[in-house]
Amino acid sequence: MEYFLTEEQKTLKSLAHRIAEERILPVRAELDEKEQFPTDLLKEMAASDLFRVFIPEKYEGLGGGSLDLCLIVEELSRVCSAVAVSYAATALGAYAIILYGTEEQKQKYLPAIASGKIAAFGLTEPTAGSDASGIKTTAQKTPEGYILNGTKQFITNGGDAEIYTIIALTDKTRGARGASAFIVEKDTPGFTFGKKEKKIGIRASSTRELIFRNCLIPAENLISKEGMGFIVAMKVLDNSRPGISAQALGIAQGAMETAVDYTRQRIQFGQPLISLPVVQYKLADMALNIEAARALVYAVARTIDSGVKSFTEESAMAKVFASDVAMRVTTDAVQICGGAGYMRDYPLEKMMRDAKITQIYEGSNEVLHNAIAIELRKRKGKRE
Repeated sequence: MEYFLTEEQKTLKSLAHRIAEERILPVRAELDEKEQFPTDLLKEMAASDLFRVFIPEKYEGLGGGSLDLCLIVEELSRVCSAVAVSYAATALGAYAIILYGTEEQKQKYLPAIASGKIAAFGLTEPTAGSDASGIKTTAQKTPEGYILNGTKQFITNGGDAEIYTIIALTDKTRGARGASAFIVEKDTPGFTFGKKEKKIGIRASSTRELIFRNCLIPAENLISKEGMGFIVAMKVLDNSRPGISAQALGIAQGAMETAVDYTRQRIQFGQPLISLPVVQYKLADMALNIEAARALVYAVARTIDSGVKSFTEESAMAKVFASDVAMRVTTDAVQICGGAGYMRDYPLEKMMRDAKITQIYEGSNEVLHNAIAIELRKRKGKRE
């Protein structure tokens, strides 16, 4: 379909495609096998100015919007979603500063991220997953600054990122309303990391615990004001979910392309597999669902770029739909490619493993269904 991309967007998409094909494709299996963080690839992407895309021009970025980021993440995920999410999670870590940071914070951190410094976002804890309001990490204010204590869990880019935006409680008596957002730099005393988690998929991506033990940070590292942490976190996730949707979309696209190539070459019953009606039906269903997901993801990204203030429902819809499509397409692609699809010599089994996480992180699809229903209820109430 024609999505009427600007010339700049077409250039970004082409650049990301070329990096994926020429630089990521040759090493994706090795990165997955070794569970190796793609440091060198991210440096190359930074050298190509991809990290500048989501940073405002005032802070040495290109001032791109949600759709620009989605186009890049989709192309990278077509080849390797672990590399793509390492890039996208840096945008996630930067959003709190972009949306709510002070001018001094923006001047200090955003140019560094634009130049390729990795960022991360810390919300999830052992007792706070889908229920983000259950966080227990604290930030106690002192004359010297804030002292952080607690543990964050399952943090993408954990240990490899240099800049972290962290949600912690400044007033435990107020629950979610007592949460605040902070910037924490990697080498801050009292800030350490747990082991790198071993995952089903996106194995090259780093996932670690963040451990705070009497970690003192300057008072000026508070983002917005005390008590705004939960609002900051929810708005950050609303902005970042189209990126996860694009990751899922790219995985599905890559799986379909691989399945089409294989079924063209594989001869069964005296003809290519792609000639069999049952295979044609599955491939057509893949194409149908992928294009529907793309239309929704791009539309939501454009909605965000239009400057509307509220897009929780739309962002959740894109993430749920695209991730479900990714899981279904990769599973069907493995099925129609049979034994070859199941073997690690082919990329489909990796794509199927990678697809699963898109249904889980940045809001599980079950929780996001609830969020969509809540927004529908609010809308009905307004009409009445």
